[in-house]
Amino acid sequence: MAFGVLSTTSLLAFGVPPATASAVTHVTEIFTTAASGTSHIVHRNVNWRLVARLAPAGMIGGAAGAFILSNVDGKFIEPFVSAYLAGIGFYILFKAIGPLWPREVKDRIVPWIGAGGGLLDAMGGGGWGPIVTGSLIGRGHAPRQVIGSTNLTEFLVTSVISATFILSLGWSELSSASGLILGGVIAAPLGGFLVSRIPTRPLMIGVGIIIVVTSIPRIF
Repeated sequence: MAFGVLSTTSLLAFGVPPATASAVTHVTEIFTTAASGTSHIVHRNVNWRLVARLAPAGMIGGAAGAFILSNVDGKFIEPFVSAYLAGIGFYILFKAIGPLWPREVKDRIVPWIGAGGGLLDAMGGGGWGPIVTGSLIGRGHAPRQVIGSTNLTEFLVTSVISATFILSLGWSELSSASGLILGGVIAAPLGGFLVSRIPTRPLMIGVGIIIVVTSIPRIF
């Protein structure tokens, strides 16, 4: 998780408007999530019932968020986006050190987490992984299956978000995505391999610290 958050934070630091930064990141994520999702399927990290509960709500929330962000002034919303990204970093750190209570996939809040994750992911340029993965792991769902399932689901969510941005902004604004696509596709399959071998908490702590450090300067 956190490809979107880290990529958007970096693009904002180079002066890219929030809507364009989120759009470029999500177009890139179509390819990276396809690669990482396939890797998680191969390594048997996917719970298909969880995917079925997350995907529809996530796609609806994502489309709404992309439409809203495309119609808001970039200079006005940038500090709020950066504050949101920093909040995601602190949220990941909180979830990393909190207790984990076992729960079943039928957990009723799963679709709501998906809808909220999709909405905020599109508006903030990232957050699906931190919000959805962090929340489900924090509620006690099996970390390996949560990470694999949310990565695969993100392919569907980010495809809908990207389509909404393309319709709203046009493709010319998104042509700079090629570099992110190349790097992301090279790195993504490695994640599916590592997640079945590296403890979840250290990964979440590391990601949380990086996001906080890179986001806070953009608020000011």
